[in-house]
Amino acid sequence: MCRKAARILSAQVVLKPGSVLGLATGSTPLGVYKWLAEWCAAGDVDFSEAVSINLDEYVGLAPDNPQSYRYYMDDNFFRHVNIKPENTHLPNGLASGKAEECARYDAVIRAHNGIDMQLLGIGHNGHIGFNEPGAVFEMDTHCAPLTESTISANSRFFSDESDVPRFAYTMGIRTIMRARYIVLIVSGAGKAQILKDAFTGPVTPQVPASVLQLHGDVILAGDEEALSLLV
Repeated sequence: MCRKAARILSAQVVLKPGSVLGLATGSTPLGVYKWLAEWCAAGDVDFSEAVSINLDEYVGLAPDNPQSYRYYMDDNFFRHVNIKPENTHLPNGLASGKAEECARYDAVIRAHNGIDMQLLGIGHNGHIGFNEPGAVFEMDTHCAPLTESTISANSRFFSDESDVPRFAYTMGIRTIMRARYIVLIVSGAGKAQILKDAFTGPVTPQVPASVLQLHGDVILAGDEEALSLLV
């Protein structure tokens, strides 16, 4: 699954060296970044002109905090490839003004003419980025309160569940949907039902990933367990 997704992203960069890549964090993309780093070291893909714009960042965590997404990206991807540090973008978890930081991040995305290829995972409750189930689709970058299920799922990365931040900056649904291509990676039997709900159920903000049904170019890469209810 990860090799397949990595091939798709690397092909995007080979065909368009200055690609703007929307990147994701969590356990699922780790294999993708491993393959991309390996191919970059071998000279098969060159990230020197590429730009990365990440989906999200926890509110309140410094970039050097091992649980921050900036640290995750540096540790698992950026320092293993030849992407320029100034071309890597994440929200600032320590920004003093939340509304101002959201506006700044949207301006960064606009300045790069949007996302060429967006890498996504999906949460057990159907969230993409930190766009959690709700009454409406949040359009632009916003500061999202995390649901208890998301906090519980992410607690495995922290020493205690009480340490998990309760808010995160995240790209909005409109920004994600404006990406020219979307690659969704999903693994494990635990994601099978929500994946079925997202792609065969109604489009609803109660299942944020269901909005991907309306995008014209989504590639779904999953293992057999995750895809078991779709085949």
